[in-house]
Amino acid sequence: MGAIPRFILGEGSPQPVSPARGENDGALLDAYSSAVIAASERVGPAVVHLEVAQAPRPGEGEAKRRGAGSGFVFTPDGFILTNSHVVHGARSIQVSFADDASFDADLVGDDPDTDIAVIRIGGHQLPTATLGSSRRLRVGQLAIAIGNPYGFQHTVTAGVVSALGRSLRSMTGRLIDDVIQTDAALNPGNSGGPLVNSQGEVIGVNTAIIPFAQGICFATAIDTAKWVVEQLLRFGRVRRGYIGVGGATIPLSRRAVRFHGLAAEAGVRVESIEPGSAAEEAGIESGDVIIGYDGEDVAGVDGLHRLLSAERIGKTTRVTLLRRTQKLDLPIRAAEMPPRP
Repeated sequence: MGAIPRFILGEGSPQPVSPARGENDGALLDAYSSAVIAASERVGPAVVHLEVAQAPRPGEGEAKRRGAGSGFVFTPDGFILTNSHVVHGARSIQVSFADDASFDADLVGDDPDTDIAVIRIGGHQLPTATLGSSRRLRVGQLAIAIGNPYGFQHTVTAGVVSALGRSLRSMTGRLIDDVIQTDAALNPGNSGGPLVNSQGEVIGVNTAIIPFAQGICFATAIDTAKWVVEQLLRFGRVRRGYIGVGGATIPLSRRAVRFHGLAAEAGVRVESIEPGSAAEEAGIESGDVIIGYDGEDVAGVDGLHRLLSAERIGKTTRVTLLRRTQKLDLPIRAAEMPPRP
């Protein structure tokens, strides 16, 4: 007889499942359940259901548009974090807790460009959610969403952090940077609710789903939300620079890139200029292609938006552009973007 093939005996043979392995699996599942339970019990009392009556649109008469969403208390005296798209333009906001306590809320401020809003109710020693940090998140770690999908109050779903550093287009057209992707199930009504880690710390504000997709949901990172909250509490809005151009991202010709020694291969073609704006005063013309601002490359509309930060409001700097075959540097002084209607 020949040698017994290795796939029958030895390392290649299937191993029976021992009771110990099954017990370990059970312990892991118990630990997972315990983490979800502990986090939801820690944060759940601070999660609220929002009922919003929107102001009527032109031509709608006095008919009210109604909507709903979620939010969470982050200070004991009643400040609540939620989504801008839930409360923007609200005529009235009603907040209810899991114990059926109900309050009228006032809008402190909202930022449609990051989809973050702050509202406030009267109260003291309210249950609060602890704001964590999104800086040290890792793909694969536990993520727990709490909210009120379709009016089913305080629904808990769990998954993992699927990806980090995503960009998501807001309703205003700007990119929201540093967005968390998760497969913790979200549905309409979850908007504004917390995404938390296994310690019950808020790591994101649930903001969006992709219709008809499964397991692809997004949350604005809590570090972004904390910056926006600070701006809203100080100014009632987020201050951003504004130069008054309408533009589109276009690729640059290879000849222009080589001739001018450009680092980027795209820029912003100016389509329109607002009268009296910083762009008009600087001498920018329709058809110009913006390729730099304040010494930094501009490779598209989103890049220009990022550079028009609050620190550049009122600061005289230079905009670099291509006008036909010329490369020009023009002095420009950004103004503050007016509040959105």
